[in-house]
Amino acid sequence: MIPKIKEINTRLDRLEKRRSSLGLSKIMSEGASSKVMKARPQPTSVMDETIAYVGRDDEKREMLELLKRNNGAEDGVSVISIVGIGGMGKTTLAQLIYNDASIQHSFDHKAWVCVSDDFDAIKVTKSILKFIAPSEACDDNDLSLLQEKIKEKLSGKKFLLVLDDIWDISYNEWTILRSPFGVGTKIIVTTRFQSVSSNMVTMKSFHLDKLSHVDCLSIFTQHALGARDFNGHLDFKDVGENIVRRCSGLPLAAKVIGGLLRTTRDRGAWENIYESEIWDLPEDPCGIVPALRLSYHHLPPHLKQCFAYCSILPKDYEFEEEEIILLWRAEGLLQQKAGSQCRGFGSQCFRDLVSRSFFQMSDKGESLFVMHDLINDLAQFVAGKICSKFEGNKQQEISRRTRHLSYVQSEFDGVMKFEAFDQVEHLRTFLPLRLQRTGTGLSFLTDDALHKLLPRLSCLRVLSFSGYWITELPDIFENLKHLRYLDFSRTLIKCLPDSLFTLYHLETLKLNWCMQLEILPPEIENLVNLHYLDIRGARLIKGMPSGIGKLTNLQRLSDFVLGEDDGHLIKEVKNLSNLRGEFCLSGLENVVKGQDAWEAKLSEKSEVDKLELKWSGDFGNKIRNKEVEEEVLNFLCPHRKKLEELSIVHYGGAKFSVWIADSSFVNMLSLKLINCQNCISLPSIGKLPRLKNLYIGGMDEVKEIGVEFFGENQPNAFASLEDLCFEDMLNWKDWDSCESDDQVSKFPKLRLLSILECPELLGRLPNCLHSLQELVIRGCQQLVVSISRLPLLCELEIHGCKELMYSNCVDVTSLKRVSLLGISKFGIPPERIVSTLTKLESFRTGGCKELASLSQNGLGFLGHLSSLRDIEISDCPQLVSSETEEVNEEKLQLGKISSIESLTIKDCERLNRLPKALHSLTFLAEIQIGKCPSLVSFAKNKLPPALKRLMIWDCDNLQYLVDERENKSTSNECLLERLEIRGCNSLICLSSRSDFLIRLGDLRIDSCQKLTSLFLKLPATLKLLQIFLCPKLECIAQEFHQATCLESIRISSCMNIKSLPQGIEKLSHLQEIRISRCPNLVSLEQIGSLANLRIFTIEDCENFGALPRCMKNFTSLQELNVCGCSADVSFPEEGFPSNLTSLEISKAPKIYGSLVEWGLHRLTSLRQLRIGGEGCSDVVSFPEEKTDKDMLLSVEELRILDCPLLKEKCKRGKRREWSKIAHIPLVEMDGFEKGCSLL
Repeated sequence: MIPKIKEINTRLDRLEKRRSSLGLSKIMSEGASSKVMKARPQPTSVMDETIAYVGRDDEKREMLELLKRNNGAEDGVSVISIVGIGGMGKTTLAQLIYNDASIQHSFDHKAWVCVSDDFDAIKVTKSILKFIAPSEACDDNDLSLLQEKIKEKLSGKKFLLVLDDIWDISYNEWTILRSPFGVGTKIIVTTRFQSVSSNMVTMKSFHLDKLSHVDCLSIFTQHALGARDFNGHLDFKDVGENIVRRCSGLPLAAKVIGGLLRTTRDRGAWENIYESEIWDLPEDPCGIVPALRLSYHHLPPHLKQCFAYCSILPKDYEFEEEEIILLWRAEGLLQQKAGSQCRGFGSQCFRDLVSRSFFQMSDKGESLFVMHDLINDLAQFVAGKICSKFEGNKQQEISRRTRHLSYVQSEFDGVMKFEAFDQVEHLRTFLPLRLQRTGTGLSFLTDDALHKLLPRLSCLRVLSFSGYWITELPDIFENLKHLRYLDFSRTLIKCLPDSLFTLYHLETLKLNWCMQLEILPPEIENLVNLHYLDIRGARLIKGMPSGIGKLTNLQRLSDFVLGEDDGHLIKEVKNLSNLRGEFCLSGLENVVKGQDAWEAKLSEKSEVDKLELKWSGDFGNKIRNKEVEEEVLNFLCPHRKKLEELSIVHYGGAKFSVWIADSSFVNMLSLKLINCQNCISLPSIGKLPRLKNLYIGGMDEVKEIGVEFFGENQPNAFASLEDLCFEDMLNWKDWDSCESDDQVSKFPKLRLLSILECPELLGRLPNCLHSLQELVIRGCQQLVVSISRLPLLCELEIHGCKELMYSNCVDVTSLKRVSLLGISKFGIPPERIVSTLTKLESFRTGGCKELASLSQNGLGFLGHLSSLRDIEISDCPQLVSSETEEVNEEKLQLGKISSIESLTIKDCERLNRLPKALHSLTFLAEIQIGKCPSLVSFAKNKLPPALKRLMIWDCDNLQYLVDERENKSTSNECLLERLEIRGCNSLICLSSRSDFLIRLGDLRIDSCQKLTSLFLKLPATLKLLQIFLCPKLECIAQEFHQATCLESIRISSCMNIKSLPQGIEKLSHLQEIRISRCPNLVSLEQIGSLANLRIFTIEDCENFGALPRCMKNFTSLQELNVCGCSADVSFPEEGFPSNLTSLEISKAPKIYGSLVEWGLHRLTSLRQLRIGGEGCSDVVSFPEEKTDKDMLLSVEELRILDCPLLKEKCKRGKRREWSKIAHIPLVEMDGFEKGCSLL
């Protein structure tokens, strides 16, 4: 032992010498208190006046307003916090405020203290005193004495204090620090942690997000070039803009990288920076790497592990808290000291990382989070080679040390994607992820991943095949005994393999939205360590297996399904004492004894916060018994303290249980009563003290709602309710809002009221809704809607009611959007409705008899609405505009609505021309006209001057876009960029002039039966040309010479089109040609080289016989489709371009035969191959040549039609042909896809 100790000491001495020679510094061993020996320079209040600061204008303006107000906390101290990750500009924003000229005049004293990670109350107090009274600053460490001096100096004074970069401060420490400050003190705090902001009880918290690209670009150019833009350095503009995009809106990154490039004018050096990873940059003491790494080094060890693991998340991937916690748990990252409780520890870790700005709230939903790109880079940096990920076509290096791996799921994931996995021997995480969380499309996976790769990954703890087209799982799970996490959600599996139930350590099993999964077998009781089981959306599962109650460790069970004749299994819920979160009990109609429901002991599930009780929607089922269902509901009373959301669906009892409206549900926030068709009254929901959202729908037997709804003697009914919706209440007639009782306050916080499809509802709505912001009424034909004092109402939507009335004390001055459709009667003229709406932005009306003669009163009453942007008028049969009826021009008075940007008119059968007044609308950019059969021309001689987008549809008599017969001397100034016309069967020509529509970029014509021509010459600015179903159109234009910007040509069902205009080879920007159902199109042989063409499609052009000769020179072509053309269409002499990724050949025997001879192996990038029809019927095998077989390795989608002999050879037992293509993710033959009949 002694010699070994001496050897270790010798090695330590040697390492110490090497450390000294390398200049390495010591750091503390504990992450939470580690300090780099070389001090980080602290920011000060002084700003670099040579730099123009950009961005954060809105935050700065709001903060200045808050600081100047005479408000604050009870002790007079007001605190504003600026929260964000390192490098986001928190200190810079504080400097801008601190040095603002208006601040200088608003405060008697100012102080700036950089607190950093080492909070010391005495040190901070001394620093403050130096600013207030420099002559009285001392070295005394008596905090009480120091604070007395500050209090004396600030008495009666206004004081601004900035505490910059606070890392940690407890509520008690903060209380002590602020004690000398009183009325007139305003404090700005910058911090990376939300917890700091919370402890300081801030008046307002500003969470900084990334800067815009323009602002970030300005910061970069100032530091890199000493200029505000690239005007003097155009050679660097493109690469500079690319560099700034990589900064992801982080101002510190733009500053540091700009500073790095300040001394070089070598474009190659700039390009090297752009192509390198951010962590390859030299580490400067003030640089971006230290700024972010410092945040990481101050994490406690358990958070460091959790954060580093998140490096497998792709950039911009949005994730939920529970999703990440389950992964951490499976990897053993949430282990705690012996005896401590694990429950909630994962949530605490997640919240800590959110508080420290490592995770940020996504802007797409409150439950979603995201990592900033540079934070993601930091995670990858600290994780090293242990974690790897594939993002798109970018593949990070995978070493033998890699343990955790993720990849972005594609539509097709073939064998080439998994080649790099061969060198990974001890992988613990296999995790495909989707960047888009919405959408139901499945991805296709090579069989090799399931049958060859998976059996080798014996160390896996986390495995997911979520979202793949998988119908059957291999029975190999006994070899994956370490698995803790399995995700087969959104697959097509029908059953679970037997070996899966040998996974003793399995904790998480996700089967949600497995639409074909039919059963959970009894063997599931063997998974005794299962904590999480999700079967949401697995609708074919009709019941839980007996013994499910043995899974006593279950914390999350999404659904407990009671099958027919198995209602007694509800008693097994009793043993699931650890359930928490969301829980659904469905199939409750199968419970035939109320006592069984009582034995479930739902009231003891204290951690369940979201509960759904669900019966069958089939109310005609003979087993349904109202009395039993009432008894079952009585016994299913949940735990009262924790429940936040309750849904009762398809309940068949005649009355609700009393417990539903029990005021002891103090945390109930949401209640839904859905399709409870037999209930004749509602419970006293108004008693629930914190209820915010209430939905009541499908209650067919409810005819009256009155005092029972609010609760008798309830002084403050619905005290917290914000969102109330009634829907499909078919027999509801009367709503007694009990407003005669002046002592009762109702709906004091209601913001949204929706009443939908309640056709029998009579009477009026409640009047006193002072907090209402949105009112939606639809399908209530008998209802009288009375608008009274609604001072906060922003949106009013009434689609179908008996009468709209205004009271004498109407107050709706906050309205921004109004939609009035199908109203039988107006209690007052429409003019009065909008006379006081000075903030109105959108006005929509139609189908109202009293508004049908809107032209007689004119739209002039809208003229004073300076904020109005959008108008839509529909179903007004009297609306007319005619040259001979000048009076109507005056009545319409559209010219007064100068702010209008968008106008829609539809279903106005007498409208024959739009008024001249449109030309005075200087902001009118979009017009939509539809179903106006009397309209002959859109305008007399020119279009409105600001018009950019015009859509006209189903105007059967429209003959001219602009009637050029009336005035030939028109201005050429027309800004129209997009024109879409469809279903106008009388339209003959768009324009005979070549100088018309000089800015048009997008032209779409559809179903114009008489159209014979478009323009003499196509506009030079045109980018997209799309023409469908114009049978008489013979010529698009004489030539393409001027349309050099054209990018896309799409033509379909134009029977008289014989060829494309001359000069198509000069369209250097053309990327797409799609032509279909044009039987007279014969040849495109004359087309020359099109270097940028990516898509070339010819379909169902039965006489088409010649492809372009020089197609091999289409060097950018990726997608080629030739289907349903002449049998004589031949293979180009020089072949196809080798860079094709998608090829479809159908009913073209000459092309198919020549293609095989030419050699499929030449198509080295091919991903999709589709062949079929005539010429393929005699195919009996796939290519035998090794080169062609190797080509099939890259193919991800193979579709073969009308090849009966080949299909026969691919059936079970005849594996030779199948073995050549078995690795391809998607194989389809005559409509049968791989994974179904072919395997």
